[in-house]
Amino acid sequence: MAKLEEITRGAAINGVLPDCTVTVIDVKWIGTVAIELTYKDPSGKPGNELIYRDREPSLEIASYSQPWNLDGNGALFRLVSEARRIRLAYLFDPLLAVHTSLVEPLPHQITAVYDEMLPRQPLRFLLADDPGAGKTIMTGLFIKKTYRPQTDHQRVLILREKN
Repeated sequence: MAKLEEITRGAAINGVLPDCTVTVIDVKWIGTVAIELTYKDPSGKPGNELIYRDREPSLEIASYSQPWNLDGNGALFRLVSEARRIRLAYLFDPLLAVHTSLVEPLPHQITAVYDEMLPRQPLRFLLADDPGAGKTIMTGLFIKKTYRPQTDHQRVLILREKN
């Protein structure tokens, strides 16, 4: 049961039309005993009806929920969208690992990773080079470029000889 005072703009009401819920467009009071209700039915067709207090027992305010709303956490949405953007960034930047790393790789390191190591998937070999040639940097670039959680790189071993 809904009181006439509870009927406001935007409310969803059962009992105005048989077997359907109407959405209130406007409510105008006629004294204290009746309202002039302007509504639209589920198909969008507008309607207008006088409703007196004796119809209150047949009226019910429906719990109306939209299929979407805008009351979510904005900071969490930004975090999730940024994570998704970063996850898909490799599609638009083939040298993403180079551009996002804090080290400045040398040309021979980029060539080794992108021309030799990445085309050979799955990769299982020993990376060996002269001391100071940047093997650790090349390995880091390779891992950063190819890492996918829970699918790749169950084990990575980097051994570095101390000088």
